[in-house]
Amino acid sequence: MGTLGEGPVLTRIHTFPEHLSVHEALERVNERVADDDIIVEDEELLANSLLSILRELEGDDIAEAVETVYGLSAQYNRSSDPADLERLQAVIASLDPAASILCASALSHMLTFHNVAEGVQMAYRQRKVSERHGAIEDEGSALTESSITETFEKLRAQGLTVDDIYQALCRQRVDIVLTAHPTQSIRRSLLQKHARIRHLLVKRREEKMSPERKEELEEAIRSEIQAAWRTDEIRRSQPSPQDEMRGGMSYMHETIWPGVPRFLRRVDTALRHLGVQHRLPYRLPIIAFSSWMGGDRDGNPRVTAAVTQDVVYLSRLMVTNLYITQIEALIFDLSMWRASAELKQRAVEVCAGAKKHSGHYIEFWKDIPEHEPYRVVLGEVRDKLWNTRDHIQHLMARGHSEFSPQDIYTDPEQLMEPLELCYKSLCSVGDAAIADSKLLDMLRQVACFGLSLVRLDIRQEGARHTEALDAITAHLGQGAYSQWPEQQRLDWLMHELQSRRPLFGEDLVEAASGEVREVLATFRTLAGLPRDSLGAYVISMATSASHVLEVQLLQRAAGVKRPLRVVPLFERLDDLSNAPAVLEQLFSLPLYRASLEGGVQEIMIGYSDSGKDAGRLGAAWALYKAQARVVEVARAHGVQLSIFHGRGGTVGRGGGPTHLAILSQPPGTVNGRLRVTVQGEVIEQSFGEEHLCFRTLQRFTAATLDHTLNPPCVPLPQWEALMERMAPLSTAEYRSVVFQHPRFVELFRSVTPETEFSRMNIGSRPSKRRAGGGVETLRAIPWIFAWTQTRFHLPVWLGLAAALCGVVEEDPRALDELQRMYQQWPFFRVTLDLLQMVFAKGDPRVARLYQQELAPPDLQQLGDELQKKYEESKKLVLQVCGHKVPLESIPTLRQRLLMREPYITPLNVMQVLTLKKMRQEEQKTSVEGAATAEEGASEGGKSGGEGEKRGKFSSLVDSGEASPARGLTKAHSSDVVGRNPSSAYAPGLEDTLIITMKGIAAGMQNTG
Repeated sequence: MGTLGEGPVLTRIHTFPEHLSVHEALERVNERVADDDIIVEDEELLANSLLSILRELEGDDIAEAVETVYGLSAQYNRSSDPADLERLQAVIASLDPAASILCASALSHMLTFHNVAEGVQMAYRQRKVSERHGAIEDEGSALTESSITETFEKLRAQGLTVDDIYQALCRQRVDIVLTAHPTQSIRRSLLQKHARIRHLLVKRREEKMSPERKEELEEAIRSEIQAAWRTDEIRRSQPSPQDEMRGGMSYMHETIWPGVPRFLRRVDTALRHLGVQHRLPYRLPIIAFSSWMGGDRDGNPRVTAAVTQDVVYLSRLMVTNLYITQIEALIFDLSMWRASAELKQRAVEVCAGAKKHSGHYIEFWKDIPEHEPYRVVLGEVRDKLWNTRDHIQHLMARGHSEFSPQDIYTDPEQLMEPLELCYKSLCSVGDAAIADSKLLDMLRQVACFGLSLVRLDIRQEGARHTEALDAITAHLGQGAYSQWPEQQRLDWLMHELQSRRPLFGEDLVEAASGEVREVLATFRTLAGLPRDSLGAYVISMATSASHVLEVQLLQRAAGVKRPLRVVPLFERLDDLSNAPAVLEQLFSLPLYRASLEGGVQEIMIGYSDSGKDAGRLGAAWALYKAQARVVEVARAHGVQLSIFHGRGGTVGRGGGPTHLAILSQPPGTVNGRLRVTVQGEVIEQSFGEEHLCFRTLQRFTAATLDHTLNPPCVPLPQWEALMERMAPLSTAEYRSVVFQHPRFVELFRSVTPETEFSRMNIGSRPSKRRAGGGVETLRAIPWIFAWTQTRFHLPVWLGLAAALCGVVEEDPRALDELQRMYQQWPFFRVTLDLLQMVFAKGDPRVARLYQQELAPPDLQQLGDELQKKYEESKKLVLQVCGHKVPLESIPTLRQRLLMREPYITPLNVMQVLTLKKMRQEEQKTSVEGAATAEEGASEGGKSGGEGEKRGKFSSLVDSGEASPARGLTKAHSSDVVGRNPSSAYAPGLEDTLIITMKGIAAGMQNTG
């Protein structure tokens, strides 16, 4: 088998100067930036543990190869010398297939362990530092936001009364929406091991620990590292929507379920320090959770009506199991005999009519005596929860259940009532301290999670509803609905919404196309599901008022008794601009106004597709303007507006530190209501561990309250004027390249792994909305993913140079105004700070390697032009920010990004060489032929050539025939490259590619 690179480099790898060791690299690249800096020590422990495991399990040569690659990469990242990058490329190109997989996997694991060490560092710093300063700390986990206590103090200092703060908090509601967007590249099996390593590192930092205990913890860390190494990090099959739901919901029971009451206790404590003598009312869920997993069918044909029903029952089953565990603990705790007369009477009634469930239970399986009234009442709660679980399982298995409604829970209030009765009884007899313990926690969990755990949103593209109504009007003999002008559609929809006649019957369903049948089946399924399990119906690509009324009509026609609120999603630039007009038209319809529950209209704004459509700067300004304008329209009609933010994990898809994103929204657009998506890998970063969950809940709550009571400044007219000039310039340049340049799509697909994205099996949804086409048909996730992998990040900065240069060339004084905007306007500062972070993660030399190795000669000029635009954009951003290098004012974040680079860069190089090999059609081979060739090569073990000097890991060199490394036996080598038997490529190539994609995603701390 041939090498992954060019043959001549093999003769050069043995003349390298000594490379840096892991210890030397960490010490040189990662100078301490604070007294509480522990990340270098922890990372060295994790890296050396893995290297030790490699020596033991894979052989000395593999460990030395990994250390050599890391050391050379560290030298390059320190020197920025292209010659160092060439040396690194030469070594990587010389590795045989099995060694390439193992090296890629080792570096990917080391990078993930670095991220674990980062999390420990941030948790440690949080405990040690009470005063925080700065603007932005990290892309997924910022430390600069205020705690809830600090936010209260800040608001008091600005003149707000205690009652102002308390009442605003009670009115506040933050809804966190977990989505199944395919951006989590790491398997759950590994995520759990990483969480345990993180926990062990934290424990290792505890004071007053004996040397023996520390040694035991380090032994446990090594065990988890070895378990991670022995786990296949590649998903070998595509997950189903149910798999995605189960993965997302695992965070609910592992961290969010216990995390919500823990956080609310902290709110109680902060209120007490503020001077409020009572707790936050337990019936006020200031935090709520929703989900798109199993409900988001936009462009995903695998999410069907049956899948939606399945995930609703699954989530109800999960929460019922959680309540059963909780109630059994409460029965143990509430052993008191003193109770209110009302509770004692209830206990007598329960005992008189009790049904026997003794065979079900391990504890309290006999009759509970009346003189323990709390246990009697809670015992009945346990019985009903047990029945409820059986009821749900029957529905899932058989489609029906024989349980009587009075024997199960069908509404959260039914569960709340007996718990509340116990709570009030305890308080009335002087046992409030007992009531405010675990019982209060459970009351708050019922208020937050109900009987559904999460509320499932449904999302579908607007055109699909239009197609369904087109079939209906054709069947009714009324013509083609899709061809009608907007006013005719509105008139017909309003008439039908007030009509009592059935809109369609089974004859239409049987005659309709498969897509129309599925749309109608979804609405019929919604009619039969518990209403408390359902949230909003989101219309993607919403462009008109008729799109909203279509969903209202289809719900009525399907028999949905309590309709889901309908939420139009405005995502492309034109749709954002048109959003105020759409709302104006809707609010002018009395029937529609009357349908708004509580006089509240929710709309969703999309950061991903707007960024893909207009570029980052143009989209950011369009989103800002659209929010301000729709609020004005709603206010004029007496409607309260709630804005749902569809943010991704990356800067290109609206990502960034949560508190900064909230605080930079236009004034008047939050008003105590916030709904926001948390997607893919961001779920792990936000809720992967107890302290992460706590910090996320605190961040959302504090920033929402801060924005509501202390909104950011209204931009000055000259600032808005500058943005109005810059945004069109930026969008024009972005579109001239991405959508109008005749060769751009060809360059994009040649220099990025976009076409290979689906091999990662990280999501159930196709990467394209429809087959064929260019960037416009590609979803935002693979679009951002592809550029993130190459470290070029083109969607984020393209168009920026044209905008900044344009306004400064027109008026040189504009530079001073831009610098004032950066200093004084949160929106503009956050926009540029996030761009700085992207430039800090980027590496144009690595991006050029992709271009030089993968793009055809006639596309090199276009690539060079884009390289110049990158450098120009970076220079201008730094000039406006007043910095010499990106993140100059945030050394802790800069340090962490520098620490990742020695791991990421060799993965980039491996990816380039692997893509090059895979794309050479003559290198493709059958699976059988590849296996035979691999076996023959392993037996050969030939040297590289007469007179050639052998390096210290020479047995790993692919000299034309793969030889097993010392410690890497023939059987082991075949096993390493044979885990992907379905690959049509030479052994090991596809796995190497997938591992590099996952590793780079971990290094960027996002996929798409």
